[in-house]
Amino acid sequence: MKSKKIAIMGLGTVGGGAYDILAANREYIKSTQGVDITVAAILDRDKAPLEKRGIDSSLFCDSVDKLAADPDIELVIETMGGVEPAKTFITKLLKAGKSVVTANKELLAKHWSELEPIAKQNGCGLYFEASCVGGVPIVRALGESFQGDKVKSVYGIINGTTNYILSKMSSEKLDYGQALSEAQALGFAEADPTSDVEGYDAAYKLSILASLAFHTCIPYTDIYREGITKITSQDIYNAHALGYEIKLLAIGKRDGNDVEARVHPVFVPSDHALASVSGAYNAVYLNGDHVGDLMFYGAGAGAHPTGSAIISDVIKALEGKPTYCDFENSGKFGKDINFINDFESGYYICFTVDDKTGVLSKISTVLSDNGVSIKSAIQRTGKADTATLLFLTHKAREHAVMHALDTIRKFDTVRSIDSIIRVL
Repeated sequence: MKSKKIAIMGLGTVGGGAYDILAANREYIKSTQGVDITVAAILDRDKAPLEKRGIDSSLFCDSVDKLAADPDIELVIETMGGVEPAKTFITKLLKAGKSVVTANKELLAKHWSELEPIAKQNGCGLYFEASCVGGVPIVRALGESFQGDKVKSVYGIINGTTNYILSKMSSEKLDYGQALSEAQALGFAEADPTSDVEGYDAAYKLSILASLAFHTCIPYTDIYREGITKITSQDIYNAHALGYEIKLLAIGKRDGNDVEARVHPVFVPSDHALASVSGAYNAVYLNGDHVGDLMFYGAGAGAHPTGSAIISDVIKALEGKPTYCDFENSGKFGKDINFINDFESGYYICFTVDDKTGVLSKISTVLSDNGVSIKSAIQRTGKADTATLLFLTHKAREHAVMHALDTIRKFDTVRSIDSIIRVL
């Protein structure tokens, strides 16, 4: 029986969840994995988180330097969140030869290319299953299960907060503000929800997942990002009327050397499996050239789902030799990669226009002149001599659609372009 000592940095929700699992399943892990894991130190701002959980205060540590210098500690779990001081602390630990398990997607998306070489140089590992999609083992699957396949696409719902909000808007006819307030009251959304609702969190995760899936670095700064703050209850109503649900999707595709990566709201057909993923749950679709379509589904956040992913990494790290990226992780696109900004999609477009003859025809002509084919169009009488026009298009290029809308926006008869949402 191997005995291993580890430490935890940050005993918040996720760090506490990891500690709980180690305590509750210690004997189970010993019997099935042949390793006895002991938490020998916990670094936090003060002792309050330890006292809250009834943990012996002797485990409290107030300095990362003490962790780095302790020869008995082989591995450290980082669940502090944010870039600093987490980056500085992890760097010190890796330089001291200690493997690190982290759930920090923002740090990885921004500094993975800096941290992994330090791990390599010092013979230790950097593990991050918990950084993406909570307890769903998508990182391990991408890194270890598709060596014989070329992954052509990876896409799905990878942010639980936005999915909860959109699910509430859909099922209970709430507006965005009401759904957000409820998510905050229940702890699904932060007091400042910007990272989630503006799509940053999903972009960080997509950067990691797409890099692993396509064996090339996909910088998060190049990912097209659009959040859910402009989605209205009317959009939800229109989606239902047309046979769709609205979801915030992260989409990554590779065709040869052409790669695209984007995060934005999407009209998802109501009979698609992603349309039924509700609440804070996540789901990821993956397509390989031989394995075909696979779907990974489960809790995308939470103390114990994410803690489970952390403990899985802890056991893997303590078992053997670390593994690293199988591509040049430079933080930049590979020289052979052609990143596609002018991606192709279907579109839902909603206009408020003057209720006059010829307006629909004039808009349709501009769309057609820009190569945008209309799949369906609906006109509804509005208020005060206005009408609402709803369009669904066939697949079209992003730049062509935006160019057409720039022209239409200038028409005197067009009061506003109320919504532009892409269609899966």
